[in-house]
Amino acid sequence: MDLLHILSNIFFDAPFDFTAVFGLLYIVGLWGLFKKSNIKSWWALVPVAREYQLARCAGRESEGRVYSVVSMLLILLNVTTSLLSYRLMDTSSLDSLVLASLVFTVVLIMIHFIYHIRIWSGLIQVYNVRRRWMWLCLFSYTKWIPALVWGFSDKYQPAWQIEDFKAEMARLATHGSATVMDEGLTVNLEERSARDFFQKKVLLRDIHMSIPQGHMVLLLGGSGAGKTTYLNAINGYEKAKAEVLLNGSNMYTQYKKMQYEVGFVPQSEMMRGKDTVLNTLLDAAKLRLPQDVSAAQRRERVNEVMDIFGLQPVKNNLVEKLSGGQKKRLSISMEFLSNPSLFILDEPDSGLDGVMARELFQQLRKIADSGKIVIVITHTPDRVIDLFDDVIVLAKDSARTGRLAFYGSIGDAREFFGCERMEQIVKAVNRKEEGGDGLADEFVLKYAEVQHG
Repeated sequence: MDLLHILSNIFFDAPFDFTAVFGLLYIVGLWGLFKKSNIKSWWALVPVAREYQLARCAGRESEGRVYSVVSMLLILLNVTTSLLSYRLMDTSSLDSLVLASLVFTVVLIMIHFIYHIRIWSGLIQVYNVRRRWMWLCLFSYTKWIPALVWGFSDKYQPAWQIEDFKAEMARLATHGSATVMDEGLTVNLEERSARDFFQKKVLLRDIHMSIPQGHMVLLLGGSGAGKTTYLNAINGYEKAKAEVLLNGSNMYTQYKKMQYEVGFVPQSEMMRGKDTVLNTLLDAAKLRLPQDVSAAQRRERVNEVMDIFGLQPVKNNLVEKLSGGQKKRLSISMEFLSNPSLFILDEPDSGLDGVMARELFQQLRKIADSGKIVIVITHTPDRVIDLFDDVIVLAKDSARTGRLAFYGSIGDAREFFGCERMEQIVKAVNRKEEGGDGLADEFVLKYAEVQHG
């Protein structure tokens, strides 16, 4: 039911339609709800988009995407079926079309209803009202009642306001920046954003830090906190509104030069199983070493790296015959060929048992001790935490933006979060619906206050 239909029913002598009146009251209620959540009220006038904005009010943005898409599909299906029914003269064709349309519509309505319940459940939590309100929220003829009451009664106020929260976080966290280091990694990231649905989506904001040479750093954060986005931003793969300096050189403006200074080992292993270890590394050397490096120099570097990672005994073995630990070391060796100053690894211990994982991390510790910066993501940090110098904790705040909740030594992190284990820290900053304690906002603000005195 769109606004033009509602207004025509009310003002232009169309037959009186309670559905139109209820639809208008619902829009008025959404106007008030959006205003209370500091979302622009005029979104209430926009079909489909208003469903997404309502989900944002409820803290259920991901559900809102599905809900609004399904709403659009229902509208399009209704219009398409009506047009085809008008044009088709063959009764058998029309019957088949109606049947197919009916089945698809039923499926969409079921999905729409499920997400409708999820979003209004979120609003019930945000406004801290009794769950029996859900009976009014379920139906089109009655959902205007909670929308109007919550939207315009001073008695009902949302637990948090989207724009107010962003302003408070910005006030605390945007002042100042990390000191630029001549030797080491300096990150001053203001924002990494993308277009998403009906708005600009900020993926990361206000991350400032300086990491000295020789440090091995653990990168922690729950699902969706922006760990991979952050790593892509600092290695220059995805540029952000930021200044990233490695040993005084700008990662963005001098990217062609700096690409040899950064090694990135992804979680997935991209190696041909039918190649030998030696040939795999020789091929990788052609890509990862500068073009002016001779074949003899490439072979010499490959031998050096095989010595470092203990691959000489299996250099003639096929990759597919290697053990899990050997494959991991080979994957790391491929990136280490260029002798990078910054070495980034995404879950290098995935699929390894405790003994093999520890051996791998001990090798990474040696690399850091040689003057490199090593940044690692791992989902089992506590079994090797003694090998790390520092920890970065990213957390997803109430606006679904990745923020810096902590950067410092392992001991300081334990004191800051009041947790002994790193997995407990991740649980503390994870959202409640993700099995966490939902304390991300508190720790992001606490760290910003500590940083700015």
